[in-house]
Amino acid sequence: MKFRYHFQKVVDLKSNEKTQAEWMLSTAIGKLQTEEEHLIQLLNDRSNLIGIIQSATENTASVNSLQEMQRYVHHLDECISRKNSDVKHAQVNVQRNQTFLNGKMVDEKVWLGARDKAKIKFQQEMLLREQNDLDEMATVRFAAKAGREVVS
Repeated sequence: MKFRYHFQKVVDLKSNEKTQAEWMLSTAIGKLQTEEEHLIQLLNDRSNLIGIIQSATENTASVNSLQEMQRYVHHLDECISRKNSDVKHAQVNVQRNQTFLNGKMVDEKVWLGARDKAKIKFQQEMLLREQNDLDEMATVRFAAKAGREVVS
C-alpha cells in the first residue's frame, strides 16, 4: 500500500504560491537595483557638471553659459530628488515582498509538516498491521503445531 496524502493539492498550491512570491521578490529587487543605478548615474552627472562649472568660472566663461549650466544642475537636483523617492518606494516594495514571501514560506512549511506527520502515522500503521499479521501467522502455526501434538 502506497502513501497518498489527501491534501497534496493544497501542498502543491502552497509550494506554487511560494515560488510566485520568490519571483515577485526577485522582480522587486531588480527594480530597486535599477533605480539605485539611475540615482548613482544622476549623482555622477551632477558631480561632473559641478566640476565643469568650477573649471568654467576659473576660465572666465560667459555668464549665460554659467547660468545655463546652473539651470541644468537645478534640473539634476530635481531628478535626484525624484529618483530618491523612487528608490525609497522600491525599497518598501522589496520589504513588502520579503514579508509576503516569508508568509508563503511559513504556509508551505506548515503544510509540508502536516504531510510528513501524516506519512509517519501511515508508516507506523503499516508496521503495526505487518506486525499483527506476523503475530497472527505465528499464533496459527503455534495452534496448528499444538493441535498436531495433542492428536499424536
